[in-house]
Amino acid sequence: MTAFVTVDNVEKTFELANGGTYVALKGIDLHVQQGEFISLIGHSGCGKSTLLNMVAGLDLPTEGVVMLQGEEILRPGPDRMVVFQNYSLLPWMTVQQNIALAVNNVLGYLPESERNQIVEHNIDLVGLRHAADKPPDQLSGGMKQRVAIARALSIRPKLLLLDEPFGALDALTRGNLQEQLMKICEESHVTAIMVTHDVDEAILLSDRVVMLTNGPESKIGQILEVDIPRPRRRMEAVNHPNYYSYRSEIIYFLNQQKQIKKLRARKTSAIARHGLEKINLEIGFVPLTACAPLAVAKEKGFFAHHGLDEVNLVRESSWRGIQDGISGSYLDAAQMPSGMPVWMTVGGLNDQPLPVVSALTMTRNGNAITLDKRFADQGILTLNDLKKMLLETPDKRHTFGVVHPASMHNLLLRYWLAAGGIDPTHDVTVTTIPPAQMVAQLEAGNIDGYCVGEPWNIRASIENLGYTIATDLEIWDGHPGKVLGVREDWALAYPNTHVALVKALLEACRYCADEANQEEVREILARPEYLSMDKEYIYLGDASHRVCSIRKSPQEYAHHQFFGVGVNRPSRTEHLWILTQLARWGDVPFPRNWVEVLERISKVSVFSIAARELGLADLSYSRGPIQLFDGTSFTADDPIAYLNNLQIKHDIYMAEVALETPIARAA
Repeated sequence: MTAFVTVDNVEKTFELANGGTYVALKGIDLHVQQGEFISLIGHSGCGKSTLLNMVAGLDLPTEGVVMLQGEEILRPGPDRMVVFQNYSLLPWMTVQQNIALAVNNVLGYLPESERNQIVEHNIDLVGLRHAADKPPDQLSGGMKQRVAIARALSIRPKLLLLDEPFGALDALTRGNLQEQLMKICEESHVTAIMVTHDVDEAILLSDRVVMLTNGPESKIGQILEVDIPRPRRRMEAVNHPNYYSYRSEIIYFLNQQKQIKKLRARKTSAIARHGLEKINLEIGFVPLTACAPLAVAKEKGFFAHHGLDEVNLVRESSWRGIQDGISGSYLDAAQMPSGMPVWMTVGGLNDQPLPVVSALTMTRNGNAITLDKRFADQGILTLNDLKKMLLETPDKRHTFGVVHPASMHNLLLRYWLAAGGIDPTHDVTVTTIPPAQMVAQLEAGNIDGYCVGEPWNIRASIENLGYTIATDLEIWDGHPGKVLGVREDWALAYPNTHVALVKALLEACRYCADEANQEEVREILARPEYLSMDKEYIYLGDASHRVCSIRKSPQEYAHHQFFGVGVNRPSRTEHLWILTQLARWGDVPFPRNWVEVLERISKVSVFSIAARELGLADLSYSRGPIQLFDGTSFTADDPIAYLNNLQIKHDIYMAEVALETPIARAA
């Protein structure tokens, strides 16, 4: 289908007063179909209005082309009507005359009576009958904007271009005009492109929301399709099951761009000192108890002790922020779920392999499966009880939250369900939710349970919202929880820095594991910059004295292992198990070159150097078979046979993962 509006590889560059140039937009490709409503959203300065002006013909691209129905746009025309932010009303004309001017110029071929009828109809449409004879200087800002909207709608253009048209209006007027605009666009098949900062407005009005990255060289970062049936009404749209997922997607993108802007402003070239290639690091983390080694390394001076004088800890609300920060090189390193280096390396992120390495396991255990308290009232205390309940209620679809496809929470929950004869793909729904939202989503009834790290299991228990039905101590005691992850090219560019980072965090892990320090560590984690919560929810070691207020848990609560023999050394066998589970559920293909993949990911040599230089050579450890709660023993001998023998699984695909030759990027 030929596009109604085509934006083809557009770049816009502005000349600066000092003789330089500013590239506002670069590589913009967008195809708009007739009758579509498109919203452009992004932070100030991302080029939204610049793009709109080029479609209007008020400005021309430096490179590329903008076309309407196959004809290049070189100048403004009556087939494109723009509603500007600044109203653009003629001050000597009344409301009625401003609208009539547009109607008479564009629709002059109509009889005068019909043109007058169009003018009067649009005055009533925007609720300005009482002000029809007033000039602009007697109108409020919101009233002026309504005149501009009425003028644009009155000529029924082929393409309606709106630059934040409802920004100055009160909520009631804005809502009424939005619904009228949708009705007019649908009845007249008007194509519209709108610039907005309002997320809810974008979802309500749009067929697609185009999200622009920060400038300079802003590009289209993401396009969200809004699959809400038309005609739409605000309250019906808000109650659509996908509404809040759409909203969360846009808000995440905007928050991530804000974070990137801060990191860019702070980012400087690598500063070398103390024999290290780089001492100024941005390290990402998610506010969980498992971030303790990072917080302690910062607050107790372990980073500085090992020459990393300028470390900034970047708090992300979700693991998606971590993956995007690492893939976009905005973060130097990050706390990661143990499966994320594997997942990113084999192409879990947009089917593009990005080698990420891990040289340190920062925590083991600390995860549990929590169910809504109503299930305890039904006597569901075991996996078999849960299976029986699911069989008895086949028409009810139950939903469980996990924090990331590559997280151990997702893999443990799915393994646990499948071991009990429950297919996690077909019998239940497993959805991704940021850790900090788990308890709220459980309380709201949006999910029936979740698998997550502490403190969110203990918190659900303390607040009498849920109970722990299984901990990772039962499913796989000693599994890797959180790891240190860096891009492979970063590790190659800064090898001494990488070792220093592992040493600082390994010392911090030892500090966290010392019972004498745990009260201090809890107080550090409770601070606003870390977990930002009361320390009664935060436990580092054995929290078994915290019993579930609904019933006692099957075993002690999950607790973290921060340090010790076999705790911190990365394991290829563990990474291989993770790889089999990702393939088992169809998240990634199982790589035929899995030996090469694991050698690239698991940086045992870096860990060994760090441990030896700290005098911790006794931490050397050789991983034996992995023992799981269903009696399965996993080894690295034949992963393909292991996958073939699984009873419950997704279709498993195999492919050679094309990893680039490791080359250190420029420092």
